[in-house]
Amino acid sequence: MRDARQSDVPDDTPDEVRQRAGREVRTPQTDPTVGVALPPRSGSDASPAHRLVVIGDSLSQGFQSGAIFNTGLSYGAIIAHELGWPNFRYPEYPAFGGLPLNMEFLLRELESEFGSTTNLAELPRAVYRLRNHLNEIEEYWERGAGAGFGEVDHYNHALAVFGWDLRDALEKTAATCARATANAPNNRFVPMVQRACEVAALRVYPSWSDEVRQQTLFQAARALGDDDTAGTGEGIETLVVFIGGNNALSSVCHLAVRWSQDDGYRAADRKKRYTVWQPEHFRQEFNLVVEEVKSIKAKNVIWCTVPHVTIGPAAKGVDSKSAPRSRYYDYYTRPWIDDADFDPRHDPFITGAQARAVDYAIDSYNDAIEAAVRSARLGDDGTVRNWYLLDTAGMLDRLAWSRYIDDPIATPAWWTPYPLPTALQRLDPQPDTQFLTADGQGGRRTGGLISLDGVHPTTVAYGILAQELISIMEQAGVRFLTPAGAPRQGPIEVDFERLIRLDTLVTSPPQNLASTLGIVGWMDNTLDVFSRLFGN
Repeated sequence: MRDARQSDVPDDTPDEVRQRAGREVRTPQTDPTVGVALPPRSGSDASPAHRLVVIGDSLSQGFQSGAIFNTGLSYGAIIAHELGWPNFRYPEYPAFGGLPLNMEFLLRELESEFGSTTNLAELPRAVYRLRNHLNEIEEYWERGAGAGFGEVDHYNHALAVFGWDLRDALEKTAATCARATANAPNNRFVPMVQRACEVAALRVYPSWSDEVRQQTLFQAARALGDDDTAGTGEGIETLVVFIGGNNALSSVCHLAVRWSQDDGYRAADRKKRYTVWQPEHFRQEFNLVVEEVKSIKAKNVIWCTVPHVTIGPAAKGVDSKSAPRSRYYDYYTRPWIDDADFDPRHDPFITGAQARAVDYAIDSYNDAIEAAVRSARLGDDGTVRNWYLLDTAGMLDRLAWSRYIDDPIATPAWWTPYPLPTALQRLDPQPDTQFLTADGQGGRRTGGLISLDGVHPTTVAYGILAQELISIMEQAGVRFLTPAGAPRQGPIEVDFERLIRLDTLVTSPPQNLASTLGIVGWMDNTLDVFSRLFGN
């Protein structure tokens, strides 16, 4: 007899996901070694030339509030700061708050002109100012100084590009990105940066010669791994691989669940039609990524799992939970649509059953990632590798406000609340994963862990991710140094007081969040700005 939970997913759900829905939800893996101990490694205690390299997408690049701009506060940069290693290289995107659209920058611009509220009389001027702002951003990055960026004459250690899925990381290079930006269409009706991912990527990939312009992210990392100037046998001490989220994230960014099909999930010109990959398709792509990483000479490799898509408030649950003890609401829609105003007849949404199906697919993705780490540590291919797992999906589930914290009856047996670092516990209110709102007096009323796009972390939340990775690096024997070069005594703790000072969304969020998000919502309804933002 079929488990009744299989009926909790839509009829068009792939068979493997439907079968998965008949089992218990995935229990997070809390042991970074996945239960496979390795003997102490012999050899030099010296650190390789490149102490940290990160391969990934927006979460590794430091994306925040709809833009890539704060790359110096990505989790990789935070780890490098704690390592006492000032040589961590990353690209910068300083103009107009980065690209494609920095919502914090925009809100502060509007706040300076209209104050903390925008009344109906000011609405036309505010919308006009918003459109002009979009025009200025587009002009700078497509035809101005941002478009004329020179070659990258070095290998970055932050090898991450927002919007990249597994296939993008496997195929795209500086050469392909340059061709894409040169051929980008000019949309005069919607002034958004076209091919924004590729524009950003041109600052990530090496490009000083024809040869390196053909390198993928993995090939660039391989070049760093081959740089054995320290004489340790590997050029990289710790490699973090955190990619795969964009093989499912579009389902909530576009509020549409379109499963990958055999005829196009690998093809750049066809895969954009899909918003979530079938598990088998994900595994086929992921296995290619695993082979690429095996070819990189890194002393330690940490793999991160794919987060569930409805933890952040970009897709806000409305109506009620779909059933007693359920993790899911009946509908998920845009964050600026009030519960009382939501109408499924005309508002965009996905159903709770669709969200459940996507999360079950992600559980299958994460099983594959965990299995790859276990296989590497067991030496199934004849080589034992010092690979570790950070179950970021489980970590974020423990921070999920609407799913669990605000509804403890829905928590599974394994769930416990994530203990925030002491410095964050002292904040009033404590940061959480609700949508960020202001208190009207210069401070924050809710949220603080998710930035204004409803998907990506704030600076302090990137610090939490950095702390988890640092703990695994300590377990792997990585040495952390003071700025003077002296060894630090563990356990190593991220300087969250520093991050709080640097996190403007936590300390002084824009006070016009409610009224101006209404304007952004209006722009989304008329110009599809939100979907275009993540469609990049």
